[in-house]
Amino acid sequence: MKGFVPPDPETRVSELRYAVVYVPRRSRKRFPASCVQLMASAEAARQAADPEARRYAAQVIGPSKSSEGQYLYYLAEWLD
Repeated sequence: MKGFVPPDPETRVSELRYAVVYVPRRSRKRFPASCVQLMASAEAARQAADPEARRYAAQVIGPSKSSEGQYLYYLAEWLD
């Protein structure tokens, strides 16, 4: 994925996680940390999702720090 920072295999800083992501459009591939609510499991993310409120279950990779100093999460896949 272009712009994606791969996880470091020696640390647990940036790793695959389950989350509920607030986004206006599902076409985005990266999200600020303020739009991401981490969840314990895929099932927990699916249960907390609310498409009418634009909150979608996803598997994300992160956090990663952008060049502007923001923490970002990258989309691995939507959990529909």
